[in-house]
Amino acid sequence: MTGQQRPLSAQRIAPVAVGHRPLRPLWLCRRCGQPWPCGAARLALVAEYQDCPVSLFIYLAGCLHDAIDDLHRLNPSETGSAADIFDRFLGWPARHTRAYRVTPARASGIEEATS
Repeated sequence: MTGQQRPLSAQRIAPVAVGHRPLRPLWLCRRCGQPWPCGAARLALVAEYQDCPVSLFIYLAGCLHDAIDDLHRLNPSETGSAADIFDRFLGWPARHTRAYRVTPARASGIEEATS
């Protein structure tokens, strides 16, 4: 093939879109390399589960269980902080979902009921 170039196929050069999904067993984000769930993954999860926050907690509890097993298998001598891994998977949705926030009206009703 002297002097001739083959046309490039659009299918071969199109990049594959990679979402902010966990890279197991390291539990890092496939896209940005941050500990999963990264900020973008958290936003996507809150949006996906906005109508059913309990399902978000159930999903993340399963991920927490798998992450503990995977990370322990990778490095059994370094367990890390239980509080840190709990907050990484289950602590943040409690702070960001509306279903678990106490509003002033609910708080005053609770105080009156206990008085």
